[in-house]
Amino acid sequence: MGTTEDGRAAVTFRAARPQDRAAVESIDGSFTTDTVFAVRRTETGFTIVERAVDPPVHKTFPDDGEGEADDADTRTVVAETEGRVCGYVTTVFQRWNRRLVVADLGVAPPHRGRGIGAALLERAVERGRRVGAGHVWLEVTHLNAPAVRLYRRAGFELCGLDTSLYTGTESEGETALFMSRPC
Repeated sequence: MGTTEDGRAAVTFRAARPQDRAAVESIDGSFTTDTVFAVRRTETGFTIVERAVDPPVHKTFPDDGEGEADDADTRTVVAETEGRVCGYVTTVFQRWNRRLVVADLGVAPPHRGRGIGAALLERAVERGRRVGAGHVWLEVTHLNAPAVRLYRRAGFELCGLDTSLYTGTESEGETALFMSRPC
């Protein structure tokens, strides 16, 4: 196992194996942010604008109990360093509309800020190209500013929103942002 220029252990990417499931599920997806994205109505639709919040928002996602589907169109790629899973992306190809959905993406907190999330997203886009998807699509809460910034840097743009998606859940009151990019 090599190291990077900054002396950190190198990160490798590979298809997830069944024995990776526990490691993937144990990755802490919580975040703390001092900014959120507010939805603003425009003459032609909607836009999102980053704004500061005080105190910072800390969000821990509830265990949805879903795990990876046993679907032939679902794939998970893991990022690994020093023999341990440190991140993952799960994608689902929807054949009927040629859309590759990023169902879940996570990077363990000690490994954030190293480009692992961006590299995992690029692998999702590459999968989209291989399977003939026209675009890659995802959903993120407006509170998750770190993720929204990552997605924007990766070429994703706001393509829709839903103010009621989280009704009746622990995330009630949050706005679901839908983002996509061509393959």
